[in-house]
Amino acid sequence: MLAIDRRESFAYLPLTLADRLGYFAEEGLEVHIRDWGTPAAALQAVQAGASDVLVGAYDAVLQTAGRASALSAFVVLSRAPQLVLGVARGMTHYRSFRDLRGKRVGVTGLGSPSHRLTRLLLSRAGIAANEVQYDVLSANGGALTALRAGHVDAVCYTDPTITLLEQGGDLRVVADTRTVRGCQDAFGGPLPSVCLAASGDFLATHAGVAQSLTHALVRALKWLQTAGPSDLIKAVPEAYFQGDRAVYLAALSRGQEAWVPDGLMPEGGPLTVARALTQLDGTPMPSSAELERSFTNTLARKAKARFRA
Repeated sequence: MLAIDRRESFAYLPLTLADRLGYFAEEGLEVHIRDWGTPAAALQAVQAGASDVLVGAYDAVLQTAGRASALSAFVVLSRAPQLVLGVARGMTHYRSFRDLRGKRVGVTGLGSPSHRLTRLLLSRAGIAANEVQYDVLSANGGALTALRAGHVDAVCYTDPTITLLEQGGDLRVVADTRTVRGCQDAFGGPLPSVCLAASGDFLATHAGVAQSLTHALVRALKWLQTAGPSDLIKAVPEAYFQGDRAVYLAALSRGQEAWVPDGLMPEGGPLTVARALTQLDGTPMPSSAELERSFTNTLARKAKARFRA
């Protein structure tokens, strides 16, 4: 059983592909994916034993370091959060993050990656969390409607919504983590985002299952590197296109380099995430040993060799 927070999210595309392309089945796996609605609920489900594997952000995994319920990431899907902070077209006076003081910012959820990224960027500009009003926007067109209607001054959101707003001239991008360069500018290095993670007990007692999951995901990541538009149209569920295939495909092209090609943890990524968490929440820096235990590349290396990823 895999726990996820919003399966149709752009960030989880490799998981969908592994399922739709039959890679799980070819590994002899019968995978059940349960959507828990929020990242916190998905994490809690794994820690409580209601699900075996978390499909979520690596920063959530790192926050379990040092606890009895600590998780370890065993295959990484993305090295950038694929989130974009942008201001409304009407904010012609915008010059820096400081201009968002006292404004309304739309996010996917309180405590979500988009909320946390915005808080981090604004805190570096000296803006406290209570100096901005955060509005939770619905997944289906909420950001589009709110920004165009002037209900919010800025949004931190994912694709394909961001690409649609860009193409319509409704949004001015001020921070872009769809690319490695964007992550370097924002965080000083790669920021591993979506991963599959499980407890040490699960990885030890179900090593074969974990390896098979990794094989399927690395194979999907490799497929994604060379897939053309017609391939994606066949493989991606129609509902994911949100009524506009061209926008979805354009968004995928913009964020192509965010996917990890081989499932390995990017070098320096865990430390970048740890520093961001410390700055955002005052979370104590994990020890070197805790950072090392928060992930393993062993399974991904085997998959990389098998599929020449």
